[in-house]
Amino acid sequence: MANVYFFTGFPGFIASALIKKIVKEGHKIDQIYLLVLPSMLEKAKQEVDKIVIEYKVNRNIFNFIVGDITKKNLGISQNVNKPLQQSVTHVFHLAAIYDLAVPKNLAYNVNVNGTRFVNEWVQEITTLKRYIYFSTAYVSGTREGRILETELDMKQSFKNHYESTKFEAELLVRKIMNKIPTTIIRPGIVKGDSKTGETIKFDGPYFLLNFFDKLRFLPFIPYLGLGEAEGNFVPVDYIIDATVYLAHFKEAEGKTYHLTDPKPYKMKDIYRMTMEAYLGRKPIGMIPLSFAKAMLSLSFIRKRLRVEKEALDYFTYKSVYDSTQTQKDLEGTGISCSDYKDTLKMMISFYERYKDDETKQLKIR
Repeated sequence: MANVYFFTGFPGFIASALIKKIVKEGHKIDQIYLLVLPSMLEKAKQEVDKIVIEYKVNRNIFNFIVGDITKKNLGISQNVNKPLQQSVTHVFHLAAIYDLAVPKNLAYNVNVNGTRFVNEWVQEITTLKRYIYFSTAYVSGTREGRILETELDMKQSFKNHYESTKFEAELLVRKIMNKIPTTIIRPGIVKGDSKTGETIKFDGPYFLLNFFDKLRFLPFIPYLGLGEAEGNFVPVDYIIDATVYLAHFKEAEGKTYHLTDPKPYKMKDIYRMTMEAYLGRKPIGMIPLSFAKAMLSLSFIRKRLRVEKEALDYFTYKSVYDSTQTQKDLEGTGISCSDYKDTLKMMISFYERYKDDETKQLKIR
C-alpha cells in the first residue's frame, strides 16, 4: 500500500530535504500534502518545481494545502480536511520558530500553540502509521552532564525562549504518544550538508565564520572563554537520512532519538579548527565569555559581527547528549554522523560563496 505524506514547515530546508530523500529512496508514494502559509505559497510552488525536475517525479503527487498551524484544524477547510484525515499515513511536523533570539510571544504561539493544534489534528487521522515530531536536543535547557533520550522534564531552566517553547511543545507530544504511533526527533545544532556544504541559513557554527570574517583584519583573534563545553553540530544529511529511516522503521514507534554527534569536540577545539580552516590562523589568548556577551549586548556590534548574543551560551553548559538508542536502531544501516573536522572544507567553501547573500544571513536584532 502506498503512503500518503503530510508536512508542516515546507518549503523549509529540512522539510524539502526530507521529501527529496523519500522520493529518491523510492518509498511508495501516493500523495504528498504540504501545509503552506499563504505568504509562502509561491515559494513552495517553486521548490516543488525544482524537486519535480531534479528527481523526475510526477508533479501530480504534490498537493498544496493553504493553512496555518496556529489555527484550529490547521486552518484547513472542512471539505479538504475530512478526506485528508481519512488517507494520511505519515505526518512530519517541522513548522517552528528556530531563532535563538525569538521573542517569547511569537515562539509560544508557533512552537507551543501550533504543536497543540497539530496534535489535535493528528489524533483525528484514521489511517496514521507514524507521527514524526521535530524537537531539539536543547529541550535539556541548562542541564549539564549526561542527558538521556528518555528524559525530558527534569525541572531544568532554559537559555532562551526557543528552548523553553520547544520543551513545552515536546511535553504536549509526549502526552499523546500512548494514543498514536509517534517518533520524536531531537537534532543537535544543524549545519550544512557534509558532502556539498549546502545550507539555507548561516547560524550555529556559521556564527563563528561570521565572527572570524569580520575580525580577520586584527593581528590576532582570541578564544572566547575556556570552551570546555561540547559543541554538538550535526550535518543536515545525517538528520535527513536518519529521520527518513526511523519514520519507516516499525521499532521506532514511541521512541525519542538524539540525532547528535556521538563523538563531539569541545567548543575550544571547534573554534580552533574552524579558524585554522577558514583563516589559516590559530587563536591567541582568551577573553572571558562575560566580556564577549557584554559586547554583543550592543546592537550595533551584534549586527556588525552578524552573531546572536544567545549563541555564546552554548560555549558554557557542559551537556553530554547520549544517543545510545539512536546508534542501536541505526546499526547496520550505514547511517552515521560525519566528524566535524571532515566537513569543514565543504562548509567553508559554501560559506565563502554565499556569505554576502542576505537571504542566508540571519537578521540580527
